[in-house]
Amino acid sequence: MAALVLGVICGETVRRFVPDPAAIETFVNNVSLLTDVFMRLIKAIIAPLVFSTLVVGIAKLGDVKAIGRLGGKALFYFFIASLVSLSLGMILVNLAQPGSQLHLPLASDAVANAGLPSGQFDLKALLHHLIPQNVVEAMGQNQILQIVVFASFFGVAAATTGDRGEPIIAALDALGHVMLRVTGYVMLLAPLAVFGAAAGVIAQKGLGVISMYGTLMVEFYLALMLLWGVLILFGFLVVGTRIKSLLGRLGGPFLLAFSTASSEAAFPKTLQELERFGCPNRIASFVLPLGYSFNLDGSMMYMTFATLFIAQAYGIDLSLHQQIIMLLTLMLTSKGIAAVPRASLVVITGALSMFDIPEAGLLLLLPIDHFLDMGRSATNVLGNAVAATVLSKWEKQLRH
Repeated sequence: MAALVLGVICGETVRRFVPDPAAIETFVNNVSLLTDVFMRLIKAIIAPLVFSTLVVGIAKLGDVKAIGRLGGKALFYFFIASLVSLSLGMILVNLAQPGSQLHLPLASDAVANAGLPSGQFDLKALLHHLIPQNVVEAMGQNQILQIVVFASFFGVAAATTGDRGEPIIAALDALGHVMLRVTGYVMLLAPLAVFGAAAGVIAQKGLGVISMYGTLMVEFYLALMLLWGVLILFGFLVVGTRIKSLLGRLGGPFLLAFSTASSEAAFPKTLQELERFGCPNRIASFVLPLGYSFNLDGSMMYMTFATLFIAQAYGIDLSLHQQIIMLLTLMLTSKGIAAVPRASLVVITGALSMFDIPEAGLLLLLPIDHFLDMGRSATNVLGNAVAATVLSKWEKQLRH
């Protein structure tokens, strides 16, 4: 938190007292190195950590039916959570009407393409993203879902091999513990990364961009807080008052994801805190990586919120029937392009074109997309942690 505040102060100071735009750009490039180094170290951890913990977890389950049962429950939970997040975003943006005050014209230049690829659902692309053709390539590119698929096959094979598979399982178990220790070392750099991210963004965009879009940002964060309440309430209904202990442990990963605008940055620490809370390694290491492709609650809410905000800005009224179709479309397309950079914006672009809403309206959100991404990244961490906890309880494996 101190690093975040200092970063904001430093960034605003540079923006106000350094008149040369080139000097500001140099400062932004230099200070962003702190965040870049941290993120590169995090990305170096994720692939071996996910692979080792997931293989060991599946091998310890031992029963293929148990793996299928857990996977089925996880996907069912993710579907319901995504539906709730999308629906909540749709309801709140209709109530708040944040875009209705803009009154943008539907002129010919307004229908320009926003410069992002379309987010139409593509089964072939989904299968290519799902199934690795080279596991080393998948790990090198941090394709989490491909790693999950390969590790699942590998874990089942190791479990059914018998005594010959035990040395490999033991080695991967040791690797997982080593990677968690490495995670602890890398996390010592987190404050520097947070400082660099905050200082760079504020120096480049300034605090003025926050006030300019203040109403939209306040309404979106209020919507996220309501979603947090829903997730916490559901967690309370399943695990009772222990949800307070979980929230206490998630403080660090939550703030890290918020400060860096990256759910990925918080992944290793979230896994570590879930295990300390009482979630079995074999469940947390299975549910958490899967959730990063299928259970991004904050991103789900943002998609409906942003799409309908742009429609309101251009004075385009969508019927309830159209909004329901949009909601289901967003749910489907979001699963098909999980590997695309800034996937939320790509999915929104596809929805806009589908309902003849000017794609150029997406440019309205780009100046503050980083600030909105901070909130939705933190929400993704909370949603996946609650999912792992709930599934551990459903499997009667949650330790006290």
